[in-house]
Amino acid sequence: MKRWKKIAKALTMELREHKSSFIVYAVLRALVILCMVLQIFNKNYENVFLCFLTLILLIMPSLIQVNFKIELPTTLEIIILLFIFAAEILGEIQEYYIKIQSWDTILHTLNGFLMAAIGFSLVDILNREERMKFELSPVFMSIVAFCFSMTVGVIWEFFEYGMDYIFQFDMQKDTVIHTISSVMLDPEGHNVPMIISDIQDVTVNGQSLNLGGYLDVGLYDTMKDLIVNFIGAVAFSFIGYFYIKSKGTGKMAQRFIPRLKKKEADFLKIAEDEIEKEKL
Repeated sequence: MKRWKKIAKALTMELREHKSSFIVYAVLRALVILCMVLQIFNKNYENVFLCFLTLILLIMPSLIQVNFKIELPTTLEIIILLFIFAAEILGEIQEYYIKIQSWDTILHTLNGFLMAAIGFSLVDILNREERMKFELSPVFMSIVAFCFSMTVGVIWEFFEYGMDYIFQFDMQKDTVIHTISSVMLDPEGHNVPMIISDIQDVTVNGQSLNLGGYLDVGLYDTMKDLIVNFIGAVAFSFIGYFYIKSKGTGKMAQRFIPRLKKKEADFLKIAEDEIEKEKL
């Protein structure tokens, strides 16, 4: 009980540390709660669960900062909060993934950028830790940031595939295409791709789908997601390279790279001290 009280107190201090990110958090939290109430009235309990999950995710950046003593720059924290809201509430519940064609692409590009920043910071923090002091070149750190981002992107695509395959979801959104090429269509059974172009309709079990083309089940979506993740990762890798090259003076990179907290900003310790004073 004491530990949870200490964490709750530390979280409150963490949330209020940066005024701008706290305002964003408070507004998004209110919107999610409002959305949850509406979904309860509509008896859409799956969306109620998504709202509840979003509330948990919104508190995660502060929880990570408190427990791991890591300081997220205000810009990065705000983007993460907006990203969570855009993905869960706008994307899933408000169906922006369907209504806005480029919504998923924007989020995956941003994810590639953010994950590269986080991957970069992991190495940068270790590089600054006195107990694990070692010198790394800007090129190596940029490569690590890029690889970390792409790994996270690939694991997410594994997750999407797993949810589609096991639970019959449609996280890997389908794409209508008009040309296919497959060796399975070769009447002689050789390894020769047969091309069918200008496809206007597809019939399944004798029923026309009226899609205006052939339905690709997830491949194009997956590859597009990985490509835009690649673009986001490369973009930050260049920023990170010049950040290290300039010995940490780049103002733009500082807005996205988490760093170790200063001792005076250890809110868990402060909360523990305050709780002990209250007992006295």
